[in-house]
Amino acid sequence: MKFLRQSGSALLLGSALLASFTARAAEPATADFAPASDFTWAGMYIGASLGAGFPLHGGERLQAGSGFTSTVFDLYPASVTRTGVTVGAQAGYNWQRGPWVWGIETDFGLLDGRRGPTGIYGASPAYGGLPFFTQTSHSSANYYATIRGRAGVAFNRALLYVTGGVAAGGSRGPATLSIAGVEFSAPWSQSSRMKYVLGAGFEYAFAKDWSARAEYLFLNQSLNTHLFDGGAGFAYASRVRNENHILRFGLNYHFGDENRIPGSIDYGKRQNGGNEGDKGGNGDAPERYSVHAQTTLVAQGYPRFRAQYDGANSFPSGGKANVGSTTNAFLGLRLWEGGAVYLNPEIDQGYGLANSVGSAAYVDSAVAKVGRAAPYMRFQRYFLRQIIGLSDGERSRDPDEGSHSEVLESTQNQISGLVDKDRIIITLGKFAVGDVFDDNIYAHDPTTGFLNFAFNTMGAFDYAADSWGYTHGLAVEWKQDWWTARGGVFQLSKIPNGLDIEPQLFRQFMGVGEIEARYALFNQPGAIKFLLYGDNGYLSKVNDLIDYALMTGQLPPQVGPARRRAVKMGGGINIKQQLMPNLGFFLRASMTDGRYETVDYTDVDRQLSMGLVAAGALWGRDDDEIGVAGALSGLHGDRVRYFGLGGTSVYIGDGALSYAGEKNIEAYYKLGFGKNMDATFDYQLIVDPAHNAARGPINVFALRLRAAF
Repeated sequence: MKFLRQSGSALLLGSALLASFTARAAEPATADFAPASDFTWAGMYIGASLGAGFPLHGGERLQAGSGFTSTVFDLYPASVTRTGVTVGAQAGYNWQRGPWVWGIETDFGLLDGRRGPTGIYGASPAYGGLPFFTQTSHSSANYYATIRGRAGVAFNRALLYVTGGVAAGGSRGPATLSIAGVEFSAPWSQSSRMKYVLGAGFEYAFAKDWSARAEYLFLNQSLNTHLFDGGAGFAYASRVRNENHILRFGLNYHFGDENRIPGSIDYGKRQNGGNEGDKGGNGDAPERYSVHAQTTLVAQGYPRFRAQYDGANSFPSGGKANVGSTTNAFLGLRLWEGGAVYLNPEIDQGYGLANSVGSAAYVDSAVAKVGRAAPYMRFQRYFLRQIIGLSDGERSRDPDEGSHSEVLESTQNQISGLVDKDRIIITLGKFAVGDVFDDNIYAHDPTTGFLNFAFNTMGAFDYAADSWGYTHGLAVEWKQDWWTARGGVFQLSKIPNGLDIEPQLFRQFMGVGEIEARYALFNQPGAIKFLLYGDNGYLSKVNDLIDYALMTGQLPPQVGPARRRAVKMGGGINIKQQLMPNLGFFLRASMTDGRYETVDYTDVDRQLSMGLVAAGALWGRDDDEIGVAGALSGLHGDRVRYFGLGGTSVYIGDGALSYAGEKNIEAYYKLGFGKNMDATFDYQLIVDPAHNAARGPINVFALRLRAAF
């Protein structure tokens, strides 16, 4: 399934390359393949590559672990690792000053030749009369994905460069082992170590917009560790170091540093008295591509606090501090009129506070919930967006605002250009539900505003997502003069709060709808949104979990048993209101069906949150911002009983419960150093954390550092 999730990015990049090639093919051949006398390497490029991977380690050994008394029981299945073909796609962006070139690149490639053993093999002599064993290995993640920096020196049309960064992929699939009548099974291979890539290459621009390259990479995908559990305390372990030399050859198409569509009408000039013959190159002429990046680091901690006890999912009462970071590249490419494809590779490192447990409205939504000491890379978004105009060519800058707004400026996951005021927007692929739904300019983006879950979305909006907050889905928005209607369908995680997205379409999914009305109150703009959703999947009913635990005496109760097809409903209201220029108010109220377990978001069944945000222009600091907000959260009665019996869930579970709804207060001051760098000082007060009056209050302090371009 990991392979299927990542392969979407290669398909989108491939379609982008094909669209560009088709568009250029319609022009005279002399324009494309005239010699490039003063070639510039600056700007965005996309391409494809083909080559071979040469594995460094081909041996295989199953080490006898617990339950065995000697290494003589070790097994040696014949290795099936071999040299294999690699094919892939890449996209990147270069800067150039004189002969010096530097940039970022992300790629995705399939790498054949690496798989686990499958067959009948001779066993260790220690087994005496049983001279064979069988091993079956299922599909592996035979791919690699990277996000890398590049630096080199150009000699006009020739470029020599070195490159390095973080890699992903290469995990072994599930496997089974049978020996002496005992069945051993192993899940996907696991590694918490850093996967990385280093290399160098030569690239030559043989035409106006085209270059060819030869590249060498050393790809380290860490250890593939398989733990085969045979029950009764017996186990085998397989550890294979996954390292490869890769030699590949590629072809790149360069869009150049002039990022405007040739021949486009500059609507800014037209509205100021120009004519339709004015050509874009400045102003509001549409971009061909969008390239942005952002890195965010959050250091967060709290001192010792009062607690009658600690549980499995508690904030440790002795105090704790953690640091986590996310680094993103946001790449977008216009394919045709109104259509663009987007890709968002991300590098995560570190941990959320207390490994992302301890409070229902969790305190840090700016870093990944899946914490690791070493950096790791994922493609979080890859999607296609199509805008269909409904205004007969009447175009202008859209007045809507938000962290993922419809103001078509050049920003993350958005390409600039004027659009019809009335339009339909279709988004298809992998992205976050919050990219489209439940937006609010005053409280939505944890990298720039509030950190706590309670203020960035409806607390009882149990939306579809994997453990990182993204999923596959389709969203459609219909925007008219004063209103917008939105609808979408998204895949739930394979199991509630799981790492993997449900692979079978519509087997487990969420449907969501939202109506937005825009208005002016005392000449100040505002908007109100009404949202309704339903999670349709295999869920545990909380009361059934309690009854099962009491009948069997297996306390505390656990989520998981007797999951059945169910629909969990919920909804809420989202209000944003400008009080005066540079000062705004937000309010969210939400409720969900608390009879069922948490699906993919947080452990809240009802919540009310509100706050104020002021821009620094009010006190002469245009790039600063201050915000203050509060939230009240609660649980359904069945869930109160469940946690009272010691149950655990996604974020909370203290081992017992003296129920009181959780209360959250947050205040921050963002100190801006220009538009693209800032430092935020954040304070949160959590009263009755995890809905438990026997613990807290907790004072949480944070420093957030952000840089973007």
